[in-house]
Amino acid sequence: MQRLRLKFGRGEELKFLSHLDLMRLWERALRRAGLPLAYSEGFTPHPRIALAAPLSVGVTSEAELMDVFLSRWIAPDSFVAQAKKQLPQGLDLPEAWPVGLNIPSLQSQVRFAEYKVEVDTEKARQEVESAVRSLLSAEELPWHHFRDTGARHYDLRALVDDLWLIDCRDSLCVLGMRLRCDARGSGRPEQVAKALGFSQRPKFIHRTKLILS
Repeated sequence: MQRLRLKFGRGEELKFLSHLDLMRLWERALRRAGLPLAYSEGFTPHPRIALAAPLSVGVTSEAELMDVFLSRWIAPDSFVAQAKKQLPQGLDLPEAWPVGLNIPSLQSQVRFAEYKVEVDTEKARQEVESAVRSLLSAEELPWHHFRDTGARHYDLRALVDDLWLIDCRDSLCVLGMRLRCDARGSGRPEQVAKALGFSQRPKFIHRTKLILS
């Protein structure tokens, strides 16, 4: 038995793929690659594959992490080479490395996610910088958004670990965000952008890093 940790990216071509469809895509690709996948027990065995944190629809990434359990040992470089041949355009697999079989689940280790967010705006740089400072200095920020089950109320400030302005010119602001991503809650870049006073939804959200405990 072997456990490999994969780092992969999702590009523009697949950014509207749901989490479930992404998992199905990976399962099909790894099966077609002829890799020795380990399967769960029970009436409906399925490959033992686990993502660190679901990626929202419409978001691209260069930093996704996934654990794959194998029934026998295979060199990580060989795994990557075989898997790449079956991946569609928009799914990039730069590396894989072995991790211990008995360490905690990947999902339980995720603490924060970092994003690069682009927003169209007429705000001046100084105005954006002031909004960033104001949000970071707040002790709490009561917030809510609506789901199919109704309104969800929470403290948005508690989900923001850090926030910084990368650039702001030609009616485009680029922000960096480090947001909580654990069992206690996950920050959403579009909600943070709205809290900063941007009237338009971000035109581009890209996950750049997942931070583990």
